[in-house]
Amino acid sequence: MSKPKKRTAGPPVIDPYLPGTGNFGYRVSRYELELEYKVTINRLAGAADITAVTLAALKTFTLDLSPALSVTKVMVNGRRPASFRSSAGKLHITLAAALPTGAAMQIHIRYGGSPKPNHTIWGDVGFEELTNGVLVAGQPNGASSWFPCDDHPTSKASYRIRISTETPYRAIANGELVSRRVKAGMTSWTYDLVEPTSTYLITLQIGEYQIRKLPKAPAPMQAALPERLGRGFDQTFARQPLMMKLFTKLFGPYPLSTGYTVVVTDDNLEIPLEAQGISIFGANHCDGTRRSERLIAHELAHQWFGNSVTVRRWRDIWLHEGFACYAEWLWSQDSGGPSTDELARQYHRRLTDSPQDLLLSDPGPRDMFDDRVYKRGALTLHALRGVIGDANFFDLLRDWTARYRHSTVVTDDFTGLAANYAQTSLRPLWDAWLHSTPVPPL
Repeated sequence: MSKPKKRTAGPPVIDPYLPGTGNFGYRVSRYELELEYKVTINRLAGAADITAVTLAALKTFTLDLSPALSVTKVMVNGRRPASFRSSAGKLHITLAAALPTGAAMQIHIRYGGSPKPNHTIWGDVGFEELTNGVLVAGQPNGASSWFPCDDHPTSKASYRIRISTETPYRAIANGELVSRRVKAGMTSWTYDLVEPTSTYLITLQIGEYQIRKLPKAPAPMQAALPERLGRGFDQTFARQPLMMKLFTKLFGPYPLSTGYTVVVTDDNLEIPLEAQGISIFGANHCDGTRRSERLIAHELAHQWFGNSVTVRRWRDIWLHEGFACYAEWLWSQDSGGPSTDELARQYHRRLTDSPQDLLLSDPGPRDMFDDRVYKRGALTLHALRGVIGDANFFDLLRDWTARYRHSTVVTDDFTGLAANYAQTSLRPLWDAWLHSTPVPPL
C-alpha cells in the first residue's frame, strides 16, 4: 500500500477574502507617484518611490502590480536588485544581499503600459476608461491596476501624486492640490495626502471638469463636474452641506484636513464610489431630484466609517457598510423623511423575507458586498442603540471615530468598546446579530 502524498503548503495568505493581494516582510509609510497619462491613447508612464521598513530579515519581497503594466527599472536603496520579475499580479524583487529587521527601504520603480481594471469576482475593479476621461474605483483590490503597492487595507501610508495629462483635462487625486503647471499642451497636477490611507482608497479622476465651491460647512467642500450637469447638481446635491453638519455632530469632526470633493462623471455609473476625501457619482445621479440623497449621505459617511476607521480584514466589512447605511437612516430622519425606526422596521421585514444564510461577522468574499450586509449591519446598530440609549450610542460612535482615527480595526474592537457604554452584557445582542444567520426580532 502506497503512503498518502503530503500536501504542500501554499504561499502564506494575509486575508482569505483576497488571497492574492497583500505582501509580507515590510511596512510602507509613503508613496510618491510621478505619472504621465495620455487620455486619447490610454497610455500610462509612471515612477513610484516607496518608503518602507523591513519587519524581518528580507532578501526577497513582492509588491502588487497588474500584469497590464510592465516594469522597466527597479532600485532599492539606490542599488539595482539581483533580479526582478512580474508574475500573476506580483512584482517579485530579489536583493543582492538581505536587509536586517528594521532596515529602511527606498524602492524606486519605473513602469508603464495601457492600464485596465483588475477582473475579480466582484466585477472589474480599479483603473477604468470613461467615454472622455478616467476613473479609479479601487475597492477592494484595484490599486495595483495603476501603481505598484502593498494592496491591502492594513497597509496605510501617506501619498504624493503628480499626474500630467492633456491640458483640456483636469486630474483629481486625494489630498491637497499643492501645484498646477501647464507646459507644452500638458498640465501637471500635484496632490499631497498626509493622513494614513489604505491603497484601495487612493484614486485618480480625469475629465473635463469644472470646480465649484460648495456652501459653508464644518469642512471645506467642493465639486468637480462637467458644465452641462451644473443645474442638476445644484438641485440634487443642495443639502450635502447639511449632511456634513449632521454627521460632524453625530460622528465627531470630519477626519481629513483637506476637506471633501464630490466628482460627477460625464458617464452614467451603476453605483457611486468612495475614496479618501472624495466620492464619485455618475451623471445619472445628478438628475435634479432628491432620489440619490441616500447615496450622497452614504458616501459621505464613509469618510468616517471605512476611510478613516478601516477594517483590518475584509470579513468585518459591516463596520464600513452597516455604519454608512445607518447614516442614511439618520439623515432621512433629520431631513424630514422616514424615521430610523420606520426604516429599521421596513428593512427588517425585507431581511426576514430574504434567504437567512448570511453571517454578518463573516459573510464570505462573494457576499461581502451583498445588500444584506449593509442592511443587517445597520439593523445591528439600531438594535444596539435601543439597548444602550441614544446618548450612549452617539457617545460610542464619537469615541470609535476618535480612538481609531486613521487606524484599522476588527469587529472585536467595536464590541469591546461598546461594552463600556452598556449597563448589561451585550453578548446576546452580538450573538444574535453578528454570529448567527437567522434574522433576530427587533
